[in-house]
Amino acid sequence: MNKIKALFISTFIGLAVIVIVLAVAQFFQDGLGLAWMGALLTGFLIVEFFVSLFRFKTTRTPAKLPLLTTLIAVATAVAQVRFQLFPSSLSLLLLAGWLAYVYWYSRLDRGQNEQLAVGRPFPTITLEDEAGNKVSSADFAGQTTLYLFYRGNWCPLCMAQIKEVAAQYQELAQRGVQVVLVSPQPHKFTRNLAARFDIPFTFLVDAGNKAARQLGIDQKNGVPAGMELLGYDSDTVMPTVLIVGEDGRILYADLTDSYRIRPEPAEFLRVLDNLAATKPGRARAKKVFIKDYAD
Repeated sequence: MNKIKALFISTFIGLAVIVIVLAVAQFFQDGLGLAWMGALLTGFLIVEFFVSLFRFKTTRTPAKLPLLTTLIAVATAVAQVRFQLFPSSLSLLLLAGWLAYVYWYSRLDRGQNEQLAVGRPFPTITLEDEAGNKVSSADFAGQTTLYLFYRGNWCPLCMAQIKEVAAQYQELAQRGVQVVLVSPQPHKFTRNLAARFDIPFTFLVDAGNKAARQLGIDQKNGVPAGMELLGYDSDTVMPTVLIVGEDGRILYADLTDSYRIRPEPAEFLRVLDNLAATKPGRARAKKVFIKDYAD
């Protein structure tokens, strides 16, 4: 199924771009009727959404994107007013693709992950630093650690999430939290990312996605088709945030079921403060944070 998704997203965005190009060509050739105008608007709204993820460094979006979905539906309706087979059909196809993106592609479809439940011991995993040296999660024992598993530099929401966390690094440090960022992407991309942030975070690589599979958060064929040309593998990790206490037990787990929705750093800080207030000197797990964005 993930392989179909990987092909879908690349094809869908490509189709939206093609529709825009065709509509512009039609404008210069014969002008735009309502059908082509509706198709152009539909394609533009879709492409603009994906471009905005990069341009505005968006970390999260509404689960069902109701406003944009409504606008795309209206643009598609415009394309049907004076029906022309080719442009009107293209607009309908884009609308169907958009609905598939919102309600199918965006969902990660992961179930309960008992080994990452709050209160459970965090499994020992082996990662690599930017130079390829082995690093064990046991090396971080004795200090509260925030693990942020992200898909890669190619993912705009992941980059925005890391930027958000980086902006709060002093708040996290004041609470005695060390931050570990983990991705299965090639080492060179992780080195590039680390160079962008002048902060005391630990940037690690999950070579071969082994740790993600061990933790049950791997996503086989989760990278959009074509990204292999840029040096990325086809497999990735589902966005996951874990906070592990000094005793090695999980204090917090955000296992989002939508790649477009990530927890805010304020949530980490609130959880840490609540745990500290509950039992000073020794944080105690209270609640499992597993989100389901189906509704």
